[in-house]
Amino acid sequence: MTADDPRSLDGYREKLVRRKQEWAREGRLLTEEADALWPRERLPPGQRLIEKWPVLDLGVQPDIPRDKWIFTVDGLVENPICWKWDEFISQPQVTLSSDIHCVTGWSRYDNVWTGVHIAHVLETCAPEAGARHCLMYSSDGYTTNIRIDRLADEDVLLAHSWEGEYLAKEHGGPVRIVIPKWYFWKSAKWIRRLEFICEDEKGFWEDRGYHNDGDPWREERYD
Repeated sequence: MTADDPRSLDGYREKLVRRKQEWAREGRLLTEEADALWPRERLPPGQRLIEKWPVLDLGVQPDIPRDKWIFTVDGLVENPICWKWDEFISQPQVTLSSDIHCVTGWSRYDNVWTGVHIAHVLETCAPEAGARHCLMYSSDGYTTNIRIDRLADEDVLLAHSWEGEYLAKEHGGPVRIVIPKWYFWKSAKWIRRLEFICEDEKGFWEDRGYHNDGDPWREERYD
């Protein structure tokens, strides 16, 4: 079994996955407010505001020293990327503020991230015309998917810092992707690879009952 195989689960993961699959079957947290809140209010339906940032994972928190971290971009691209930490941190940096919304029912406003804007990544790798989707890989074996036009949104970045400090390991450090307009399971922690593909391919939770898109304001929690 390899790190790219999200189905290689230990006992903890199996229990966690079973519980969340039950949530999907039961429609946990779903309301009837989605249509009423469209166009978007700031707080999506079924969400509650919090101050403290919860830690959610699959029971594994990879300990990746920055000098050992490597980020790659491949698949349908003209210029594959392979950045070590020093190369990554030497790229143009941006600081953006965004809200985050977790499918488990919490939202946190005004998170300040610093990292490399996705526009720079896309300009550097130059996806081919046939690239329509992106599969994201994490160092804990997790994957998630997104359409390339959504990945290219103006508020998406590869973040190494949160609120002025390097991301803690439990929150996805050294680098995570941040895709604020979609449920936060799309913002993969411990990001190590982006693969551009022509046909959509479901990721870890999308293959286990979660919605393939994950729009919080339309309550796309489950398939």
